[in-house]
Amino acid sequence: MAQNNLDTKTLENWLWEAACKIRGPIDAPKYKDYILPLIFLKRLSDVFEDELNELSEKFGSLETAEEFSRIDPGLVRFYLPPEARWSEVAKKTTNVGEYLTDAVRTIARYNPKLQGVIDIVDFNATAGGQRIISDDVLVALIDVLGRHRLGLKDVDPDILGRAYEYLLRKFAEGSGQSAGEFYTPGEVAILMSKILDPKPGNEVYDPCCGSGGLLIKAHLRFKEKYSEDRTKEPLKFYGQEILHSTYAMAKMNIFIHDMEAQIALGDTMNRPAFTTSEGPLKKFDLVTANPMWNQTFSQSVYENDPYNRFVFGYPPSNSADWGWIQHMFASLKNDGKMALVIDTGAVSRGSGNVGKNRERDIRKEFVEKDLVESVLLLPENLFYNTSAPGVIIVINKLKPAQRQDQILLINASKLYEKGRPKNFLPDESVERIAEIYLNWKEEEGISKIISKEEAAKNDYNLSPSRYVAQNGEDETLPLEDAVVQLKEAEEERKEADEKLEIILKEMGLWN
Repeated sequence: MAQNNLDTKTLENWLWEAACKIRGPIDAPKYKDYILPLIFLKRLSDVFEDELNELSEKFGSLETAEEFSRIDPGLVRFYLPPEARWSEVAKKTTNVGEYLTDAVRTIARYNPKLQGVIDIVDFNATAGGQRIISDDVLVALIDVLGRHRLGLKDVDPDILGRAYEYLLRKFAEGSGQSAGEFYTPGEVAILMSKILDPKPGNEVYDPCCGSGGLLIKAHLRFKEKYSEDRTKEPLKFYGQEILHSTYAMAKMNIFIHDMEAQIALGDTMNRPAFTTSEGPLKKFDLVTANPMWNQTFSQSVYENDPYNRFVFGYPPSNSADWGWIQHMFASLKNDGKMALVIDTGAVSRGSGNVGKNRERDIRKEFVEKDLVESVLLLPENLFYNTSAPGVIIVINKLKPAQRQDQILLINASKLYEKGRPKNFLPDESVERIAEIYLNWKEEEGISKIISKEEAAKNDYNLSPSRYVAQNGEDETLPLEDAVVQLKEAEEERKEADEKLEIILKEMGLWN
């Protein structure tokens, strides 16, 4: 029996019960590869059925509506041939894996936008000569998912989308190190959307979009503010993701939220997807991202860049944090703003060192050009692939007059609640942090506004904990940051040795 107006909690419990049907046969990180396409198929099928019923009123009969939708797929969101609809899938008790795989591939053939999205899973796949998921398990899974309709009048797309993201979070909890590839904690994404505060007509970009959560939270923030005014120009969304399975999740997530977005598959750092006809990068109003922290890239990526992105300097090979920041900065319009989550060390590594340090020197350029608007220190143990705290860096190409030559530092490291398995930012903390940023204010023990000169005196260390001390804080350099600095020093020494060798050879002092 269909249940109208499903609430978020009911959906979450229902979807998790479905996920539990496949907990035995496969590892937790792979749940999403099987269940998310099925939920997506259920949504597509129920919406298509609703649209056919609406068309039947217009054309006089369901049979005529069927025929017109087949001839002109533009009449519906996505056309599903009869054999690929949920009603047919649910009848199968034998050869279910094969039938399902054929069904999703058929849907992809009829709907080019879904190619490489719904059809990337082989439900009939084997490993070691045995089926990964048996037909019996698939039948049980389909039975659970068939309990509720997910049509246009059954569930709001945003509620379904939130439940879908709940599943992503649950999958992340079981995925350990791999989770950071596709999931940013929801409350962090909400905080970033409040900081960016998208305006009508804005183009919003995420260069490493994972499952699309940061773009979706920007969409929801916009709807929250402007849903009553239909005259407001909608947002346009763009994202790129390197992993095919995660790209597919992002596309499904975007479609479920009823958003229009261009999501590209590929390696952003080496081959950015969004460029102009003349060749340079496309520019956006807002950029939001949670790139992989301390990623390793060869120096050739920076030295041979055809897009002129790394004008403030080349980051060390073993930490691309400031490489990502410069890519994002190069993707901003002249009045654009960006917010990204990155490793805490990105705002402090190299400060206090004698001589040259690549990350500190790049950071100095951003500070001296008055581009850094704010740095927010997050609590530890929020993220699924690390227990380390992160920071949100806000960079603004056109700061308001009252913020010029200033940087707002927010220490939110204590504004969390204990959770299982991770800590989280409660709603009141998200609101408090956003209010401090949006109102540009100092709050004792939480935030401080510093000048560019003060940042320079501290050798461009922008760690909020350095300026906003809280009881029990430890300024000891974290091991991960010490390793990054050590590797950078080794890289610099190697370069110096090579240059010295050339000079000595020219002088005849080296054999």
